[in-house]
Amino acid sequence: MPFEDVLAQTGAIDTLTRALERDRLAHAYLFEGPSGVGKQKTALALACALLCPEQKRRGCGVCSVCQRVLANKHPDVRLFAPRDEGNRNIQVELVREEILPFAKFAPFEAKAACAIFPEADVSFPLQHAEAANALLKTLEEPRAPVTFILLSERPDRLLSTIRSRCQPVRFAPLPGSVLRGILQQRGVEESAQDAAIGLAFGRADRAISLAEEGRAQSLLDFALRIDQAVQGRQSGTILDLASELAGSDDRGMLLDTLALFYRDVATAAVLGEAAELSFPHRTTLIHERGRTLGGKRAAEQQRAIEKACDAMERNANAEVSLDALLFSFV
Repeated sequence: MPFEDVLAQTGAIDTLTRALERDRLAHAYLFEGPSGVGKQKTALALACALLCPEQKRRGCGVCSVCQRVLANKHPDVRLFAPRDEGNRNIQVELVREEILPFAKFAPFEAKAACAIFPEADVSFPLQHAEAANALLKTLEEPRAPVTFILLSERPDRLLSTIRSRCQPVRFAPLPGSVLRGILQQRGVEESAQDAAIGLAFGRADRAISLAEEGRAQSLLDFALRIDQAVQGRQSGTILDLASELAGSDDRGMLLDTLALFYRDVATAAVLGEAAELSFPHRTTLIHERGRTLGGKRAAEQQRAIEKACDAMERNANAEVSLDALLFSFV
């Protein structure tokens, strides 16, 4: 059954299956959580449960109806994704010309219909409220056969009026064991798995990308070069690394990696061998740094990285901010 293909989201699946069994499904749902954790797979599983003629309220996953739903080829299940260009928000014309007619006239073939919005916070951002306001009346006065499913990493970026019309369903980051199983199924070498899992923050899409492109270990190697330079008080090297970091397309990921490394160091310093590390394949190095740097100092460096990231998001000069950040570690 399609719901059984959704990994490690027991709470979300239980919420939806109970609503189906009791015939108390909400007219609109807001699936909240990181990307790559099963939100869209769950939305399609819910659509199967609503449309499947073989196993009502569950979905069989194998009949022609379920197969077309899962392949995004059924006329009564529409995915309205963000645009590919510009800031990607959905234009009000699309709402009026495609989404509202679908909500008004569907279902066309089955007894129910679903409108699914991947990245709803990108499609209907606060700063471009026209399309969201055009959709709002339909959410306020829904037709029974149509279920709306909005998927969002950042629900706070949606209009409060949109959020209030939807029942929230929360999706958690995936455990490392689940991510490891996914990477193993894709044939990723074991040596490439640990760093990718550590940097994935529970997201399967990110773990796969980092592992298959070989980026995870490169990101960690760069973070370790920074730590080695500040540990050795190598001023020239620190300046070079700050400049390289400021100009990197992977700057955000590199800073995330550095912050995770210092979190591991802080955890190892406090908990010793009981510490659960993001980078277990570098356990010896991390424990050595925990002893030399100390838990308090490592935690301070992690927080300093997070503050620098916040400042750069507010348009602080990247090179100046990173120079200051790295020299604060010396």
